[in-house]
Amino acid sequence: MATRLGLGLPQMRQYDLGKDVPDVARAAEGMGYESLWVFERALFPEPAVQGLYGIEGLPWPDEYRNVADPLVTLTLAAAATERAELGSSVLVAPLHVPFQLAKALASLDAASGGRVVAGFGTGWSHDEYAAASVRPFAERGQALDELIEVCRAVWGPDPVVYDGHLTKIASAVVGPKPARPIPVLLAAGSGKARRRLVDHADGWLPNGLGAEAVAGQWRQLRELAEERGRTEPIRTVLRVNARYRPSAREDADRRPFHGSVDQIVEDLVAHAEIGLDEILIDLQGSARDAEELKDLAAQVYEKARAAGV
Repeated sequence: MATRLGLGLPQMRQYDLGKDVPDVARAAEGMGYESLWVFERALFPEPAVQGLYGIEGLPWPDEYRNVADPLVTLTLAAAATERAELGSSVLVAPLHVPFQLAKALASLDAASGGRVVAGFGTGWSHDEYAAASVRPFAERGQALDELIEVCRAVWGPDPVVYDGHLTKIASAVVGPKPARPIPVLLAAGSGKARRRLVDHADGWLPNGLGAEAVAGQWRQLRELAEERGRTEPIRTVLRVNARYRPSAREDADRRPFHGSVDQIVEDLVAHAEIGLDEILIDLQGSARDAEELKDLAAQVYEKARAAGV
């Protein structure tokens, strides 16, 4: 069975959001991409005291200076498409008021005919937490736990009842409901986060940092699921942040998915062999505009399918 392929939507400053998001979404669905994805970056600290991913000295990519709101982007894509799933990899959960996010996702799912995939993470930027978070950075895990519980309650049958740290619903009718149960996927790297995933989520959102590393993480997650008695399958969607270059890079330390279209496809083949359900390919940072993004997306899709992905 072929691996499902998804495409990252244009959210960065080189794109005209109102025109390019619907255009790219429609084109991607026509090419055969089965899902469309967004990510979240709330702001760009300047100077950036904390490094990227919290790693000291690692600079933030310049394209993070201007990233469109993920839910607005998904809504634009939803209105322009009919079949493609609409996913987040990831929404930084603690930057959102749980009830409001749950209702927004339910509304988008109802409007799109049941196509939303809710991918959540805890994030890493202290500056984003200082600006927007509903709870302190140290409480990010608890914030994510409550968000998942609130979503399940709000999306479930009425009357909705919930008594949490931030959210208290005595008894209420909350609509619209999603068109179908919205799958919740988590980006889980640590042991505690993996337990949360196994116990409370539908799937996993790893990053494409190398086939061997991802395969090892996937093996550990399956072993943990078996230990904890999980019988439901874990849906897997690998995020690939591709960096296209017109000519192939031959250096020995080439990072996965950095290089020519053929090299990106070569890495897709290696990662597809792990047996994951889906690969999300984000090419937007490599393209100058929507036309180039569509051209790259078409080349990658055609060559990946020809290579057996």
